[in-house]
Amino acid sequence: MPFKNKTILITGGTGSLGTKLTEIILKEYSPKTIRIFSRGELLQSQMQAKFADERLRFFIGDVRDKRRLHRALNGVDIVIHAAALKHVPICEYNPIEAVKTNINGSTNVIDCAINNGVKKVILTSTDKAVYPVNLYGATKLVAEKPFVQGNNYSKNHKTIFSCVRYGNVMGSRGSVIPIFQKQSKLGKVSITDDTMTRFWITQRQAVDFIIDCIKKMRGGEIFIPKIPSMKIIDLAKIIALKCKIEIIGIRPGEKIHETLLTEEEARHSKEFFRYFIIEPEFKFWDRNNSGGEILPDDFKYSSDKNHLWLTKKELKKILEERR
Repeated sequence: MPFKNKTILITGGTGSLGTKLTEIILKEYSPKTIRIFSRGELLQSQMQAKFADERLRFFIGDVRDKRRLHRALNGVDIVIHAAALKHVPICEYNPIEAVKTNINGSTNVIDCAINNGVKKVILTSTDKAVYPVNLYGATKLVAEKPFVQGNNYSKNHKTIFSCVRYGNVMGSRGSVIPIFQKQSKLGKVSITDDTMTRFWITQRQAVDFIIDCIKKMRGGEIFIPKIPSMKIIDLAKIIALKCKIEIIGIRPGEKIHETLLTEEEARHSKEFFRYFIIEPEFKFWDRNNSGGEILPDDFKYSSDKNHLWLTKKELKKILEERR
């Protein structure tokens, strides 16, 4: 068990993912302590009341603040770095702030983890980091790079760094599902393109995948789950069955389809039963002990060419379980 009697710190821990991680780790993995590191005192207060668990600790802080982060990481065994500015239009309008949090904040996590002797650090990334067309995606791509190379910096400190990269999380704050649910009450739902596809993962699946990757990580990998795709228009039709659907045109910084693994990355990636691993191309990586199947040269894992598709029946069941 990766968390038994361990001290875990979750940056951005009051977010949707951090809250679900906390819930599952407390219930199923017997941690010594979970430290929630975030900026929002109200959300921390609400989370404290929700869980009422003495193994939880709450640290007000920002990943931009290196001194505060260093203090919070003292005595920590595992870090899950989920803090980020994620809203695409807000990142476009506030680009410098997005860089400060998503890039500078991530390098602060790396430095402070090494200096405190943290054993494992994992970054949560996104399909928007692949062929990025908006600032949010670009900042997450840049965040991935030092997390992989952080293993070179930490050689003598025994801290290892890896990343997880996945698609849209169902029900997370700002996701399209609550937006469609709100619009459906007005009798009309708007989508940008009727051919648009996305990768989908539930909160529980995302948490289980992160935990599994923490168990498996050797340092330097980018882990990618095999998850289903679905057309956005099919999602809209299920949520707003009797509503009018309006096509409003693609927004700035938006793609028709998303990609989780590029042809270029496939050349140094491996396929496993439930996931892919992008292996680092640097000397610290031991290529003799990774397992997995080599991918074809022209392989690309994109939401429109996916072999796994979420059916309307499956999505309906997921939505009903969330109520």
